[in-house]
Amino acid sequence: MHENHNALGVALGQKPTQPVTLVRPHAAHRAARYFLEKFPGTSMYAVKANPSPDLIRALWDAGITHFDVASIAEVRLVRGLLPHATLCFMHPVKGQEAIAEAYKVHGVRTFSLDSLIELEKIVEATSADGVAASDLTLCVRLRVSSSHSKLSLASKFGVAAEDSAPLLMATRQAADALGICFHVGSQAMSPQAYAEALAQVRVAIVAAGVTVDVVDVGGGFPSIYPGMEPSALDGYFEVIHRAYEALPVSYSAELWCEPGRALSAEYASVLVRVEARKDDVLYINDGAYGSLFDAAHVAWRFPVALVRNTDSRAKTMGFSFYGPTCDDMDFMHGPFDLPADIQAGDYIEVGMLGAYGSAMRTGFNGFTAGATVIARDEPMETAYGVTEESEAKVIRLR
Repeated sequence: MHENHNALGVALGQKPTQPVTLVRPHAAHRAARYFLEKFPGTSMYAVKANPSPDLIRALWDAGITHFDVASIAEVRLVRGLLPHATLCFMHPVKGQEAIAEAYKVHGVRTFSLDSLIELEKIVEATSADGVAASDLTLCVRLRVSSSHSKLSLASKFGVAAEDSAPLLMATRQAADALGICFHVGSQAMSPQAYAEALAQVRVAIVAAGVTVDVVDVGGGFPSIYPGMEPSALDGYFEVIHRAYEALPVSYSAELWCEPGRALSAEYASVLVRVEARKDDVLYINDGAYGSLFDAAHVAWRFPVALVRNTDSRAKTMGFSFYGPTCDDMDFMHGPFDLPADIQAGDYIEVGMLGAYGSAMRTGFNGFTAGATVIARDEPMETAYGVTEESEAKVIRLR
């Protein structure tokens, strides 16, 4: 993998005709160390946010040893890369074959579930010669509100706290360690999301009268984007710690979290080329079927910067983007604020695409990803602070 200082170096040196992904291992390392040093429990990376082997290795090197895997493909990927990592299969609905392979081939011992049917599936798939496994950590997923989050995860999975007692009691009988997990939704903008969810955990524990060994607060930890500037993550951790300490759980219980976006967003940006301009719409060579899925489908705004060898003196204005495919839906409304004199042939760096960027890419219409380059500058935004030395390297208008 080639290295370059920043997007401008790539644009001038390579004049790429395809989108270029710029990755920043130092940013992933910094995010990982932040969680490891400040979250009051175990932090495990949610692989679905970005399954890049290079990122997974960077997080491992930073000290992340636990990984939230949500498909058998993710199980195989991480186990192949990291033979000694702890894998937790946290998808609440899995194929029985996937459960069996994860347990018997890859050493997975932690599974999530939200129904008696799934519990029966796990017990059967992990049994040997009619004898049930005795080393399972089983986490019952509660359905909690996503009202504080930008993207809801409140519909598809989870059992309501008031209905969870039968499932918790049955799972307690099958598990060596019983856990409760939840997900407050992606990009939670307030720590209150976790306080409210942990209140539901209390309701569930009291109603079931079971001993709980693991409380997993899931993901949802936010990153910084235009128009979305959450409070410091320290405040989230403090709220979680206070609420967790008040729960009626085992004296040796463990607190877990599953950051995906928060560990990966700052890792990558994408350099795109403007192919045409029509008034306030720019036609670029990446889009809804590439790394800008969220910009198109959920109107997510990402930080952008003009990448040009000379500074622009033009005022900024809001632009929308069309991607490279023939589909009208390949459209990103934005607005994305860029200098008004931008034109075909210019390059744009789109930041904060380490999470749900390259992971969402398809090959539709023949448009595929270009090269990946290591960048040594800082991400466009950071929730973790930078040193004076690294801050001096940031070029805000590339």
